[in-house]
Amino acid sequence: MPSLAPGRPCAICGKPAVDTFRPFCSQRCKNVDLHRWLSGRYAVPAVEAEEDELGLAEPEEAPPPRRRGPLDGA
Repeated sequence: MPSLAPGRPCAICGKPAVDTFRPFCSQRCKNVDLHRWLSGRYAVPAVEAEEDELGLAEPEEAPPPRRRGPLDGA
């Protein structure tokens, strides 16, 4: 059995962490944590910058696409 990691407990269940799975105690706790990230339970907060702060210019409006009629040679 791998040695116990000194200091911090498992990030999921609180048991002593194991070097092989650090910061977790087992593959199960490692997979539980991965599932929480993939399912969106965990999220990293972000603050979106205003366009002015990024130095982006306002996009010009494009003209609407022209419809082709029967006389356009379609």
